[in-house]
Amino acid sequence: MAEWGDDTTGLRAGWARTPEQEHSEAIFPTSSFTFRNAAEAAARFSGEAPGNIYARFTNPTVRAFEERLAAMEGGERAIGTSSGMAAILAICMGLLRSGDHVLCSLGVFGTTASLFANQLSRFGIETDFVAPTDTAGWAAAMRPQTRLLFLETPSNPLTEVADIPALADIAHAGGARLVVDNCFCTPALQKPLAMGADLVSHSATKFLDGQGRCVGGAVVGDAGTLDNHIFPFLRTAGPTMSPFNAWVFLKGLETLNLRMRHHSEQALALAQWLGEQRAVTQVYYPGLADHPQHDLAARQQSGFGGVVSFEVEGGREAAWQVVDATRMLSITANLGDVRTTITHPASTTHGRLSAEQRTRMGIGEGLVRISVGLEDQADIRADLAHGLDRLAPAG
Repeated sequence: MAEWGDDTTGLRAGWARTPEQEHSEAIFPTSSFTFRNAAEAAARFSGEAPGNIYARFTNPTVRAFEERLAAMEGGERAIGTSSGMAAILAICMGLLRSGDHVLCSLGVFGTTASLFANQLSRFGIETDFVAPTDTAGWAAAMRPQTRLLFLETPSNPLTEVADIPALADIAHAGGARLVVDNCFCTPALQKPLAMGADLVSHSATKFLDGQGRCVGGAVVGDAGTLDNHIFPFLRTAGPTMSPFNAWVFLKGLETLNLRMRHHSEQALALAQWLGEQRAVTQVYYPGLADHPQHDLAARQQSGFGGVVSFEVEGGREAAWQVVDATRMLSITANLGDVRTTITHPASTTHGRLSAEQRTRMGIGEGLVRISVGLEDQADIRADLAHGLDRLAPAG
């Protein structure tokens, strides 16, 4: 398996056929597993012998997903969770304690920012937020108590690209770990572990599934960290991925590389078209040559991803007009679907943050985010034109 290419790995890694010799991974919808005798049960519960125990923390279908994702990311181990936020929480609960300090990118999903700023602070864990592209700022914000650096790259929703190797060096010099949320790129386009990151987190709900069917998450990294720190939290607290969802995600991984290449092609074409529209004042997409981190993205990523954001004049009223004028695009805050989705971040994904926080993150009222799907490009453009043409200045 170590010699397989990425496409083959996405199709065949982590799969052990049962005696039935099925040609599609089996689903094991069981809450528990039996033992041949009391001694075997005792050995498994004590950790002296491997094997299935209870589906809260051991299940063959979930394990197949974990092994395949780990292989695709180039990690030793993966742990599936009930959601992407559960994956981030598992990292924090496994690695942090009261008195620790976290550095988090300003450019993260709104709920992630709330977790660090509002929830972890209740347990004596302090978080400072740093612009994802301000490498010197990350270094300056380090403290002796800093244990974790967390970022999304590209960021949500402005697609800012952080320098993973540089931040890994900063983290390791200070005795901290670097965690990269690889939601936007997936291992099809970016492999953070190979660039020095210690852990990768995923919302499997997004591109890993690819069709908006299930909620789930994952943590990928070295076996020591996951087995000794992350897995004990999962086993005890139970933010567990269901077998059925794991099976759906396995099917998603089979087409991930193919989909991500096409998502990237579609997004680049749409970003270029948006840049030509008179109603659009700014386009955010790392595949554009004028994107501030275009060269960095080209080095770190094998593609630029499927998410494009853009600004229109007129604030929330104008942005909502663009959203509401669509007839085909799906108005939803989810992303990573084969169907194109559109949302207004300031009132949805980042709506629970204060206006001051959104301003600091660069999320204005006129910002619209699109997760570009696989429909015909002409149809996506025509649907967006319904609203953009109404906003376009005369002349």
